[in-house]
Amino acid sequence: MKKKLILESGEVFHGEGFGAELETAGEVVFNTGMTGYQELISDPSYCGQIVCMTYPLIGNYGINRDDYESIEPAIKGLIVKELCDLPSNFRTQITLDELFKKKNLSGISGIDTRRLTRILRNHGVVKGKIVNADADEDTVVSELKSTNFPTDQVEQVSTKTPYANPGRGLKVVLVDFGSKLGIIRELSQRNCDITVVSQDVMAEEILLMNPDGVMLSNGPGDPEDNQQALEMIRGILGKVPIFGICLGHQLIGLACGAKTFKLKFGHRGGNHPVLDLEKNKVAITSQNHGYAVDQESLKNTDLIETHIALNDRTNEGLKHKIHPCFSVQYHPEASPGPEDANYLFDEFIQLMEDFKK
Repeated sequence: MKKKLILESGEVFHGEGFGAELETAGEVVFNTGMTGYQELISDPSYCGQIVCMTYPLIGNYGINRDDYESIEPAIKGLIVKELCDLPSNFRTQITLDELFKKKNLSGISGIDTRRLTRILRNHGVVKGKIVNADADEDTVVSELKSTNFPTDQVEQVSTKTPYANPGRGLKVVLVDFGSKLGIIRELSQRNCDITVVSQDVMAEEILLMNPDGVMLSNGPGDPEDNQQALEMIRGILGKVPIFGICLGHQLIGLACGAKTFKLKFGHRGGNHPVLDLEKNKVAITSQNHGYAVDQESLKNTDLIETHIALNDRTNEGLKHKIHPCFSVQYHPEASPGPEDANYLFDEFIQLMEDFKK
């Protein structure tokens, strides 16, 4: 079926649709990963977004039962240069097209993804819509310009009911702002007794659980839309060790008096170099975020910058001067991507053990 992608800036891309036969709109972003499309599709941090894959061939190893990062995808759509409908991998169970049909998701293939990526790099992320080939382009552009997308993405993807992932080790409360299953996996491998709670949890509720530590997960959207979470973080800061990832990192910054800003086109992919300023070592990291902590705003806070991105020198890590609290902008659990930063989970374990003593 013929489809086209229309951007609010007026550009039109013609291609072939795949997945469900529906039109879908969202913020158009790009991801530079060569693999990991299944994890990307099921990452709650992509809530409300249509993702363009810069790697030209997508779907060549199919979809398997092991690589999901959530049960229900929150992504709005997928854009690829070439869609593989005959995957070859021993773990393959269904094709990417079949998954999109089952999950009622829409995608488009056969467009010039390099041209689209250049537009996003030059002009920043834009609103876009995957529509039928006969849709009126001027009407769609007008609709996109006048549309304000929801700002409650975290509420959409967060668990509504607390649940446990039992273990015999340290007790960790994981605040789910859109958590990937990879975070639970890494904590479980370290024998943590995990309780996953909703994004609107109060500080008093967390402290009543008497945890050894609190993990603030990744998640979608603008961190400033989560004011209740900032109050929660201020309420537990200094009373329990805290480790923040991605959105959790940005929320720690805001809660401690720093500011955040929207990046022109974000960091999304599995090949982002990050410098650890304390160890003077570089890690290749997995990233997925459209906002960053403003480094200038750190000057009047109790936060220390610990990591920076080598591509654009933006902030990638923080540590509190007084309290047991640290965070990183990237994904140490990978899924997908390199595992260079996996050691940060061990540092969280050590922080909790030291705090208990």
